[in-house]
Amino acid sequence: MSATVTKLFSKNYRIDFTSRQITFLDTRFYLTDTGNYVPSVTTILDCYPKPSAFYDWLKKVGEDADTIRDEAGDRGSTVHKLTEQYDEGIEVSLINEETGKIDYKLIEWSMFERYVEFRRRFEFQVIHSELNLISDKLGFAGTLDRVIRFNGRVLIIDIKTSNSLYDHYWLQMAAYKQLLDEVQPDLKIDGYAVLWLNAQTRTEGKAGTVQGKGWQLIERKPEEAGKDWPLFRATHELWKAERGDSKPRELKYQLTHQLK
Repeated sequence: MSATVTKLFSKNYRIDFTSRQITFLDTRFYLTDTGNYVPSVTTILDCYPKPSAFYDWLKKVGEDADTIRDEAGDRGSTVHKLTEQYDEGIEVSLINEETGKIDYKLIEWSMFERYVEFRRRFEFQVIHSELNLISDKLGFAGTLDRVIRFNGRVLIIDIKTSNSLYDHYWLQMAAYKQLLDEVQPDLKIDGYAVLWLNAQTRTEGKAGTVQGKGWQLIERKPEEAGKDWPLFRATHELWKAERGDSKPRELKYQLTHQLK
């Protein structure tokens, strides 16, 4: 056995049994079938212009910005994992049966329960869940949270736990649509939407809306979606010009140590 690539928490890593090393790979890059590394869609979108509110936020939080960002990322990863397990039919529990302790932060569990409410109130078929797509041709990769058939239409769904919704989310989903169109061209995609689990909604909304207390499904309007893919392509070109020679960062560790 030479090497294998798997995951440890949210980090990709490669174990080389010959050299007895473990190598952590930057999760923002994906390895193609031809042996090339391509950036993730979200990595490319780092080059998309930030709104003025982002810089106001940076000034306000100062040195705590990285900590807040990492905590938000961990929260999002946890909620995504809970929803994935739930969709797989796995019983998910707030309390650890072995320790008797609470396994999740209450904000994480409340967002997960909003997803459960969405699934219980609105019937739909999950076509794909946590689908990894990698394209040498397009030069990027990504993971689609869900592809669902809802009310007779096929939608790409991205689950968001952020405090706000940002314009670049739509560019992200337009790129995902291109990936899916390449890999599964026979699957006609009717649109894409964000399932926002941290919305400010207080009611179930009017007839025809898909929302509940604290969550909302927001579909991109066709007249607005037309600009998303061109804007992503422009951002991709900017990323290639500025960071096109980037490669995954690797941290190597020996699997064992013994003092001799």
